[in-house]
Amino acid sequence: MTDLYGSTAAVDRLLRESKLWFVVGLGNNPDRAAFGVASVLQQHGKRMIPIYPRAEIVHGEQGYASIAEAAAAVGTPDVVDVFVRSDRAGEFADAAIAAGAGAVWFQLDVIDEAAAQRVLDAGMTMIMNKCPAIEWRLRPN
Repeated sequence: MTDLYGSTAAVDRLLRESKLWFVVGLGNNPDRAAFGVASVLQQHGKRMIPIYPRAEIVHGEQGYASIAEAAAAVGTPDVVDVFVRSDRAGEFADAAIAAGAGAVWFQLDVIDEAAAQRVLDAGMTMIMNKCPAIEWRLRPN
């Protein structure tokens, strides 16, 4: 059972088993955290798909303007990783639920407990206020 912020077992499982990550807020700005985290995802064998209004190509992957558009083009995501302000995170959690994602991951300082509860109520894994790049560093190879 996943707690609201993501149990260690849930984080471990996602890092180990997931393959397709949609990264919300990922554009071509190397100064943004999403840009670096997406690179780390790729280094760990994950396919990351940028979700950004301009639908830019980032790290060699075509971006999409919405989760629904990306899901229609590349398939259902294992994880939707959200890099937006907390007050906007809920709309992306709802889009992840609608797309049938396996998990929603709210990055550091992205907190929306009502959205997190909707994800859990949908039977999905919810990770909140954590970063996969940091979580990988905390684990032995």
